[in-house]
Amino acid sequence: MPIAIAVTSADLVLPAADRHTPAAVALQSPQAAALDASVTEMSGLLERHGYVVAVLPSSLPVAFSQRLHAVRAILESDRIALLDIDLPPLGTALLVRQLRQLSVCDFSPGVIASAARLLSHYVYAGALLGSVARLDRVPVSLKSHAKSWMPGSQFAVLANPRPHLARLGGERQGGGPELPPGPDFGTHLTFARGQLASDWVAAELAPAWQVQGVLECPLPADSASWWGTPRLVEFAAAIPDISVLYQLVASVRREPCRWCGLELIGDRCGFCAAPLAAPLSTSP
Repeated sequence: MPIAIAVTSADLVLPAADRHTPAAVALQSPQAAALDASVTEMSGLLERHGYVVAVLPSSLPVAFSQRLHAVRAILESDRIALLDIDLPPLGTALLVRQLRQLSVCDFSPGVIASAARLLSHYVYAGALLGSVARLDRVPVSLKSHAKSWMPGSQFAVLANPRPHLARLGGERQGGGPELPPGPDFGTHLTFARGQLASDWVAAELAPAWQVQGVLECPLPADSASWWGTPRLVEFAAAIPDISVLYQLVASVRREPCRWCGLELIGDRCGFCAAPLAAPLSTSP
């Protein structure tokens, strides 16, 4: 059985692109289950899958995060990875799907867990917003704040991989409407409608970004609070092809974690969060 990919909300589990991609497990919240039930749930996952990689979005309530850390401490297990992911909700859902895809490959659990940080840099996540007055996740100028109170104002905001904000209707240098900078590699675009009636994402952004496919899905429950308004259309573009994801992860040098011994890529272990040891300097 592949390792278990776990999420804190069922709306972070998007449909799989193929029949080989396993589903993710939606963990019970502290409001839905007592501590002993959460311990039993996690113990069962470890028994069936060996390892659990749980994605914790930045919007997760503190009580839920504390519950999962408590469960790991009670089980005294080094086979549970709790990954703090600072992406918008829809971008987080795409990252979860990529981890699900990789979970059936021949990567070790440590590589899959630490790959989340690598793959997050290749997720282009943003939203079309009717107001930025309450947006605190992306830098917003006083001028943009003022314009957000104008009737009919709309803003194209990119939160990841680099923050960018543009008011629709504005012009960029050289002419033409200003658009968020898009990926220079092949992606599929997923979008979810809130209370903003607009076809801008599918009709204008997708062609401009030259995406290879477009999919609409339901809006995640935390999207309105993450973006500061329910008047939005959230979007995210990510690599859909498992072969490309595999090559991307496989191309990174693997190291043993100096603390728990699992393999890792990048500069930090996904299971114990220990940083990669700095190479010893040698005297000339």
